[in-house]
Amino acid sequence: MVYEMTHAERIRYRRRQDAAYQAGEDAVTNLQAALALADMTLPSLSNDGPVAGHGYVRLGGCNADFANRLAEVIAAGADATQRQR
Repeated sequence: MVYEMTHAERIRYRRRQDAAYQAGEDAVTNLQAALALADMTLPSLSNDGPVAGHGYVRLGGCNADFANRLAEVIAAGADATQRQR
């Protein structure tokens, strides 16, 4: 027998999905802004919709030079954060 969600369950599920989608949108916006501060862009950065009730961000591919530069920026930010503690 197939389980059918009640109306209330469908509403709660939809709200969770909507919240997860919005979380993905917000994360994409935040990451784009952070990358822009470092004069960097990931053209294929996008919200891939909710996955298992969570926002899912698709970072996409990049060339090795970009990946190395991104690693340097992240490492510098992590180092600065550690020094502040």
